[in-house]
Amino acid sequence: MNILFGLPEHVVIATAGVWAVLVAATAIVFALRARRPGHYEELVDRTMSWWWMIGAFTFAIAVNKTVAIVFLAFISYLALKEYLSLIPTRRIDRGLLLFAYLAIPLQYYWAAIDWYNMFLVFVPVWLFLFFPALMALRGDTQGFLRAVGTLSWGLMLTVFALSHMAMLLVSGEVDNPVAGGVGLLFFLVVLTQFNDVAQYVWGKLLGRHKVTPNVSPKKTWEGLVGGVLTTVAVAAAIGPYLTPMDWMWSALAGGVLGVAGFLGDITISAVKRDLGVKDTGGLIPGHGGILDRVDSLTYAAPAFFHFFRYFFTP
Repeated sequence: MNILFGLPEHVVIATAGVWAVLVAATAIVFALRARRPGHYEELVDRTMSWWWMIGAFTFAIAVNKTVAIVFLAFISYLALKEYLSLIPTRRIDRGLLLFAYLAIPLQYYWAAIDWYNMFLVFVPVWLFLFFPALMALRGDTQGFLRAVGTLSWGLMLTVFALSHMAMLLVSGEVDNPVAGGVGLLFFLVVLTQFNDVAQYVWGKLLGRHKVTPNVSPKKTWEGLVGGVLTTVAVAAAIGPYLTPMDWMWSALAGGVLGVAGFLGDITISAVKRDLGVKDTGGLIPGHGGILDRVDSLTYAAPAFFHFFRYFFTP
């Protein structure tokens, strides 16, 4: 593995490619708006937001592994904060939310030291048992089941699921001789976000038949199939340069990311529908909140991590 600017050479080249695509996309979007003033404002907002998001991600992985893990933990914190601001909570439980936030540095610490066994059970087992018991000790049974369920699921979604990115980054240093953990993380994040864009574009171009009209009316079968197939093709092309997978395994991984990303997207859409909100927050112009942006990764990160670990870890 050749190192360039402190990163695997293939990751540097792939990052430069992403920035080149973003520059080209920005030029096209602004050209479209210049031809039709007052139109494409949402697309402009989305494109400008991508500059901030890609810039932050590039900075995090470029500095060092510790900064990248802290950055990913901060993403989990923002996602959990948005989630807790949306769901109804009992007054008696508000003091317990401190423990939920403390779960974030602990979970990411297990990932940072590559303690896989603790990483795997800390949230799904120990916190799953800890919070209901602590709530029960406080003695208020009104709304108990709903409070336990929403908090436990929120921790699974925003802390456990997303922390698989950090675990992939750390464990990949040994398991990926091609481009290290950062290559695996790049493959996961870029392809998952690319899949979102591809499904959006194909849906706009060809979309006719709704997948889940009551959950996400803009999602169509044409967009889903077109997006997944496009992601599979791109994964097959870049996978061998970023991962130890050949083009066939990379294509299969692309299919896993495409389908998992779609499921994560519609799951968060169902939550927002239930709560009667359009976005989980307003932090990112054109994209809503952090949870709106990482919704696909809540499913794609654990799906890809365990796919890779099962087939490519000794």
